[in-house]
Amino acid sequence: MTIGLDAFLERVKGTLVVSCQAPDGHPLRDTATIVRLARAAVLGGASAIRCGGYGGIADVAAVCAAVPVPVIGLTKEGDTGVYITPSVGSAVAVARAGAAVVAIDATDRPRPDRSTFAEAAAAVHEAGALVMADVSTLQEGLAAHADGADLISTTLSGYTPDSPHREGPDLELVRALRAALPDAAITAEGRVRTPEEAAAASRAGADAVIVGTAITDPAWITAQFLASVAAVAED
Repeated sequence: MTIGLDAFLERVKGTLVVSCQAPDGHPLRDTATIVRLARAAVLGGASAIRCGGYGGIADVAAVCAAVPVPVIGLTKEGDTGVYITPSVGSAVAVARAGAAVVAIDATDRPRPDRSTFAEAAAAVHEAGALVMADVSTLQEGLAAHADGADLISTTLSGYTPDSPHREGPDLELVRALRAALPDAAITAEGRVRTPEEAAAASRAGADAVIVGTAITDPAWITAQFLASVAAVAED
């Protein structure tokens, strides 16, 4: 799906985007299963789907074909350093798979193909898709915006040495990005675990909120319920 930034924002502003991903070894790590998760999320009102991860291009293409909403696509290659759509080649491949938006690591860490975020963003735009910059700090968000990002997401806050490690979402980063970039498109992502936290992220200035694990991972959800019940049993 090709869509302009204004049209994309019109679809997602004030709404929820659901991230449908599962890592290698997880019972849900199957492209057909990811498609069903995405379709269920859309049934519940998700305005867009974020997917790809370790399912890569196959997940992106399959979800794009299965849902009527825009897809934010990515790849995950490795599990340390820059591994979210880490090269120009992978970014272009995600766009060609049908993603309306390509999510790219926009931290200041070195990329494995020695490219820059600006180069990856330009290549994605050439391929006809929008670019979401996954950042961990305000400075990275400002740099990504200057380098061509269409959307800035707080995805990587708490997962880099230079960002604060919090239990919940980094609402301070959302607020800082909104204050510094009042006209930019900003999404909140990362450790949003409850409807209340999603609402707080929206109030902090996010145009849309992206939630993954708390919606799409039954193993994680089960563990939260179990912990609560077990805590009562220990009283």
